Amino acid sequence: MKTYLLLIFSIVFSFSSVVLYGQSTSEPVDVTHIKFTVAEAPEWSALLKRDSGWFGGDGIYTIPLNGQEGKQVKGTDKVLFIFSDSMIGKIHDNTMAPGYKMIHNAVAVLTGNKPEPDAIRFHWDKDSKGAPESIFMPKTPQTKNGDYYWLGDGFVNQALGNNIYIFGYRVHNVSTGAFGFKEVGNTLIKIKSGSQPPFTDQKQMDTPFYLTDQAGESGSFGAGIYVNTSAAGVPNPDGYIYIYGVRGMAKKLMVARVKPVDFENFDRWVYWDGKSWLNDINKVADVTKDVSNELSLTVLPDGRYALVFQVDGMSTTVGMRIGATPYGPFGPIIKLWDCKPDLIKNTFVVYNAKAHPSLSDQGELLISYNINSTDFINDLKVYPNLYRPRFIRVKFQ
Repeated sequence: MKTYLLLIFSIVFSFSSVVLYGQSTSEPVDVTHIKFTVAEAPEWSALLKRDSGWFGGDGIYTIPLNGQEGKQVKGTDKVLFIFSDSMIGKIHDNTMAPGYKMIHNAVAVLTGNKPEPDAIRFHWDKDSKGAPESIFMPKTPQTKNGDYYWLGDGFVNQALGNNIYIFGYRVHNVSTGAFGFKEVGNTLIKIKSGSQPPFTDQKQMDTPFYLTDQAGESGSFGAGIYVNTSAAGVPNPDGYIYIYGVRGMAKKLMVARVKPVDFENFDRWVYWDGKSWLNDINKVADVTKDVSNELSLTVLPDGRYALVFQVDGMSTTVGMRIGATPYGPFGPIIKLWDCKPDLIKNTFVVYNAKAHPSLSDQGELLISYNINSTDFINDLKVYPNLYRPRFIRVKFQ
């Protein structure tokens, strides 16, 4: 990575003023102006640059196992990393050694809040022959042969026995191209508190959270979760779990919410229609657009909300919209980072940026984005450490 990428970019935005009002307050909320600096976080990027075992993957949501989503974990706390497609094997002489395998998901557990190589352990399952296998494989009544999981966000539900809940999108391959897959269903994966990888006692539930609207565009919930409870350690909690969904080619954002104790009771979920919360998923509104299929919502030090995403799903821009509440209104896109220097070949792509508040210092957001290739195996033979998240750090002033 060229040295100029290590420079800190100080950015102060001066858009035309946009002032919106929160849904529960008459106080104006400025969703346009914010001051921050941003720089690479090379120590976090280096944590996932590995030569054996897990050496590549994407997805990367982080779940503090103490349930404290609203603050940085302490040195003895553990954070669960969940990855989607992952490469397992060895890198030798700067190429992938024979015997590598791609599985559809894996996890890691980090102890503490520092990117220390000795503090993280990677896990995957094994098949009957001892070869690497995905930890989460679809086993629900609606599962069809050939389905596999792409993982969404997750959290520890302190109201339901500290069990872990993770969204799994059932995906099915429909062609051999780089994007030859299609989502066919939405699943909720439940992991009992205290369970250890590979989570053999997991429970899987089909959900109604994969939908097709009147225009024929499909969408799914689980792209991001915001735990707005006092138990999670966030300021001004309202007691709800907010779940974000994305639909259509325009990457439109949808919002649902539910009380933590009702999380498995899908009939108790309500959806924001732009004015009120309704029990009908088909009336859910598009609160903004141009987001990515993985994203995050985090409260800022000043009480506003940061929606972090890859602009348009797969562009070179890591973006942020400021929200007046966890469900909007959201302001214009604020550019946080330009990923172009990572694209040293025209086959490389970047996607699915999101923040990791449980690993972020006070007043900061640690943000990851994924790098991949449309010529996947051929490029990995030359750039075996390509396929892994990169990190930046945003400091708010």
